[in-house]
Amino acid sequence: MDCNRRWLMGSPYRMTLPRVSIIIPVAPGGTVRALAGLAPVTYPQELFEVLVAYGRAPSVQRNRAANEAEGDILYFLDDDSRVAPGFLERAVPHYENPKVAAAGGPSLTPVTDSPLQRAIGVVLSSAVGGGGVRNRYRKAGEARHTGDSELILCNLSFRREIFLSHGGLDSRLYPNEENELMDRLVGEGFYLVHDPELGVQRSQRPTWKAYVKQMLGYGRGRGEQTRISGRIKPVAMAPSLFVVYLLLLPLLGSWILSLPFFAYLALMLAASLQGALGARDLTLLPRLLVLFPALHLLYGVGVVWGLVRPRFKGAPRSTDGIEIRRVKAFGEPLNAQGQD
Repeated sequence: MDCNRRWLMGSPYRMTLPRVSIIIPVAPGGTVRALAGLAPVTYPQELFEVLVAYGRAPSVQRNRAANEAEGDILYFLDDDSRVAPGFLERAVPHYENPKVAAAGGPSLTPVTDSPLQRAIGVVLSSAVGGGGVRNRYRKAGEARHTGDSELILCNLSFRREIFLSHGGLDSRLYPNEENELMDRLVGEGFYLVHDPELGVQRSQRPTWKAYVKQMLGYGRGRGEQTRISGRIKPVAMAPSLFVVYLLLLPLLGSWILSLPFFAYLALMLAASLQGALGARDLTLLPRLLVLFPALHLLYGVGVVWGLVRPRFKGAPRSTDGIEIRRVKAFGEPLNAQGQD
């Protein structure tokens, strides 16, 4: 990008490079695999730090690390996000515009993943599966202003002053905490940027059980976000309405009213076949035939669950034992002990 060269290579701009704080939440005792990808980062060593936030409340972990961070930009990664060496050079030029509050890129499925993981990646990156959020999981188009639907917290940066002045992430939410914040920022006139070239490699869930938990959790997070914001996104409610339709179908007593169901089955077959062909792996087809409808049904149930029984109405999550460890300070090498 021209702006990359102007920021990073032109001497009049060399001193304007922002300092970046990379923040990675992880469970206690967890391995921070993302650190291996940060070792060869080409951004000036004196201009980025790395903080690992240990705990069991990711939203709170990120917020506490943000308060301890000293950079101008906060860059959030997950513990298994694998970045490219030049990812910071790609990200920081987007902040030339002071109205840009956040910038990020997709989470891409590695080709070395298992067949199930690659099939999940196909589903999430398709129009029939991921739908309006599919660009979180695929590389498509050019860098652009966007809404929260194209950005994902495992690969997302914020201007620190804006993040902190808006209270950071809503700790009542997990997931969807970043979506709630970005919705507020867009409502105030700030810009969000999605850059397809700013992708990280990140494996999909390794088991069917983990996939079920993930889709239910995504839906529940959307339902809880809807309760907090009071704004309903019709597209997000579509899977729930389909679940209601399926439950009522045996009671409708009309073959005409069954036509949408058969049309849906035909769509699932077509999407699964297209996905397997696009991945050039027909062995994925049986998995896709299950994964597509499972996503819709689980997400739909999760949304209703989040609306009816939001977790923030119960006992608050424990935030005890959160520890922020600075594994790389500005100007210092990465501390390998942060991988313990």
